[in-house]
Amino acid sequence: MSFIDTFLNRITMYRLVLYELLALLFVAGVVSAFGWLPFSVLHLAWSVALIALGAFVFNMVFAYAFDAPTNPESTYITALILALIISPPASFTDQAFLTLAFWATGWAIASKYIFAIRDKHLFNPAAFGVAATALILGQSASWWIGTSTMLPFVLIGGFLVVRKIKRFDLVSAFLVTAGSGIVFSALVHGIGLFQGLTNAVVLVPTIFFASVMLTEPLTTPPTRALRILYGVFVGLLFYPDLHVGGTYLTPELALLAGNLLSYAMSPKTKLVLTLTNRIRLSPSMYEFVFAPNRPLAFQSGQYLEWTLPHEAYDSRGVRRYFTIASAPSDSAVRLGVKFYDPASSFKKTLGSLARGDQLIASQLAGDFTLPRDKHRKLVFIAGGIGITPFVSMIRHMLNENEARDIVLLYANNTTAEVAYRELLERATALGVRTVHAISKDPTTATRISRIDAAAIRTAVPDFLDRTFYISGPHGLVAGMHTTLRDLDVPASRIKTDYFPGFA
Repeated sequence: MSFIDTFLNRITMYRLVLYELLALLFVAGVVSAFGWLPFSVLHLAWSVALIALGAFVFNMVFAYAFDAPTNPESTYITALILALIISPPASFTDQAFLTLAFWATGWAIASKYIFAIRDKHLFNPAAFGVAATALILGQSASWWIGTSTMLPFVLIGGFLVVRKIKRFDLVSAFLVTAGSGIVFSALVHGIGLFQGLTNAVVLVPTIFFASVMLTEPLTTPPTRALRILYGVFVGLLFYPDLHVGGTYLTPELALLAGNLLSYAMSPKTKLVLTLTNRIRLSPSMYEFVFAPNRPLAFQSGQYLEWTLPHEAYDSRGVRRYFTIASAPSDSAVRLGVKFYDPASSFKKTLGSLARGDQLIASQLAGDFTLPRDKHRKLVFIAGGIGITPFVSMIRHMLNENEARDIVLLYANNTTAEVAYRELLERATALGVRTVHAISKDPTTATRISRIDAAAIRTAVPDFLDRTFYISGPHGLVAGMHTTLRDLDVPASRIKTDYFPGFA
């Protein structure tokens, strides 16, 4: 899995989903050429072209009308999802297809602007587009992607997406609930257990729905417990025989109902952040200080999605997930960033921001937070820029004069790369003891060369009595988790931060 994870950590979630959808359409074109799908490759290409063009035009119109920034990746992802659930036309002038594609695409893009509360859209756009068209015109999506021919490719792409965004909790909760309902329905109708299982996995677009649409970040809850509840709720509504009056619930209606529940459980704010200062922390790390347009309520250790539209963006796009480095009680919002060479277009643009320039932050989420029990002994393990969630926690402790027994093991290549020195020194008064792991010059008693089992035993003799928090590059997080398990630290006392990879 290390090779897969290395690949996934070098690509953004949005770009990964975009590539998956393109790959599925390419595969569908190939197999349709062999007659294994009920449409021709030319009609599939026509469908994709029309829906993508329509999405582009509709998005430009609505973005201009609402004076809102555009996100091309999001627009094309919506278009490609629609192309995978709306059956291609029987001919180039198929009026039923043209009507369905036009209105579904229009409603999907419109939902991002019209049905947005405090700048946060409420519904999954593709689901809203096909649901609105079915309600108004009586024309429904076929969900043709849910076929046995496409299943292997949907499984591969879905696995990569879910592993990238680490949402196995949400997807598993949905699949178990929805699959159980589909099997139960089959048994009730006398179809049999085997056929029920086949329906659950092969003949229903369950896997595509779960891995691509259910996991859309903007419409999923922020914490693990809420995500599981969300998955179970949508899974229950996925039951094939469920209906309200004469209207049976379709996959898109189940998802829209879940979106409403998610909205009720989730933070509502999309922040407009104005840069007020930039502080150099090390040769390659900077802290950006922003004034938010409204107060941000969060817990130390949580993260935001940061959007910075710019021209000529590269394959990593215009959005990133970064942990908040400020304390919840701070008036400013702080962001710690490490710059690699060569830097992505996002980070180049971020580094060139001047005071008064703005970016957008939303999708507050994360379970990597301090325990409520202030007497629980902790170990923080940070690698490089992975220090930022701990910085937020320490700032919170300093602001609240909250003492905790914490050992921080902080890994860097050189002493010059150590960030937030003064903050860590101040934290010693509250019980935070820092041990630096400097791989190239471990020259003092407070330094070690690397964080391994021997170093943990030496620096933290009572490690079996502590809860471990790990944050940093994927390799460090995975390696430390394995090391701790080899030291007999229970998995329930190891918390790992979601780190989106290099940029």
